Amino acid sequence: MAIVQSVAIGAPATASGEIARTHVDAPELRYFVMALFFVFGGITSLNDVIIPKLKELFTLSYTEAMLVQFCFFTAYAVIGVPGAMLVRKVGYMRGAAAGLVIMILGCLAFIPASQTASYWLFLTAYFVLASGVVIVQVVANPLISMLGKPETTSARLTFAQAFNSLGTTVFPFFGSILILGGLAAVSASDVTGAALQAYRQAESQAIVHGYLGIALALALVAAAVWRMRSRLPASGDSGVSGGFAGFDLLKRPQFGFGTLCIFLYVGAEVSIGSLIVSYLMQDHVLALPEQSAGKLIGLYWGGAMVGRFIGSALLRKLDAGIVLAFNACVAIVLVAVSISTVGQVSGYTLLAVGLMNSVMFPTIFSLASAHLGTRAAEGSGIINVAICGGAIVPLLTGALADMAGGNLAVALILPALCYAIIAAFGVFCKRSAAAIGLSA
Repeated sequence: MAIVQSVAIGAPATASGEIARTHVDAPELRYFVMALFFVFGGITSLNDVIIPKLKELFTLSYTEAMLVQFCFFTAYAVIGVPGAMLVRKVGYMRGAAAGLVIMILGCLAFIPASQTASYWLFLTAYFVLASGVVIVQVVANPLISMLGKPETTSARLTFAQAFNSLGTTVFPFFGSILILGGLAAVSASDVTGAALQAYRQAESQAIVHGYLGIALALALVAAAVWRMRSRLPASGDSGVSGGFAGFDLLKRPQFGFGTLCIFLYVGAEVSIGSLIVSYLMQDHVLALPEQSAGKLIGLYWGGAMVGRFIGSALLRKLDAGIVLAFNACVAIVLVAVSISTVGQVSGYTLLAVGLMNSVMFPTIFSLASAHLGTRAAEGSGIINVAICGGAIVPLLTGALADMAGGNLAVALILPALCYAIIAAFGVFCKRSAAAIGLSA
């Protein structure tokens, strides 16, 4: 988001492959959509702050800690298609309201998770929260297409994605202050029994307070959405495709390869983001306290925001496949330099990977979807499901770290391999006749 960039599951396409939309003159809805993109990015990047907190509280291995991302991003695979069907049935605004309510329930689920000091309840809360996020994301992109003239859709979407990146930059900074700033002088490994239970309950209150604040903001947005529920289509013409249509598209080499790369890109981006705090805390890197390391997460996601503007300009003049391959190769170099050096060079080169991530998602998406024509909607749905790479790759990265005895440098080899495959896809598209004309 995407961190993970929003991908709507489906949007009806004309024979030329252009999205067919009815223009709706509702300026106030634009602010609503911008707010949604901000919240999407913020909530997703906040996971990177929560993971080291829960890892300490529950004395987790890296594999167990990565279950946070597993539960969050699994929702894209599990809820994506049903969410699209829901929005298709009830319409944009009612679908968005339903998604926001589910997000609120997910935030409130952190209360019993904290009171019982149960890691599994925390994971359940993340899945519920992410389920709501997925449903609202199904609404966001096609809604952007409707709220203005067709010829300015790309400009509006780029502007909305800037708000997504702003959320990924801001949330980790303030989340680190609120959530990582209150760690006690002792750790969970120092206490047992009732004292351990009490410690976990007390220390997890910071997480609860953060998500209660988010729940309150979401409630206000949900109320506003419900008031506007009749402003847009409320039945089957909502413009979102449902069902499991489109999986046969994976047989097309460029689309299948591109879908795999979406899976790997999201997985690599989330894996690095999830490990940044622990990585920067290492004595041979920056030796930072937990809160200070958490604040630097914003540099990782902020780099993606800056790079998006730079990449947008470059993609107007250069071939998209070449830009993608270049960014992926530089990302590999940055990871290699980081794991082979120490101190500030090691820390900041890993953070700089965010800059290279900036254009990967939209570029992979556009290259994979090239010339799908009237099946563009189905392709979009499949790519949305591929975002579940954010569940699988981080879990494997955590397992690799555990097998290496907690050596995060070894674990980072897996995201680097993901970038290598993405670079190959860029070269493949450059050589493919189907990619001609996509560099603009």
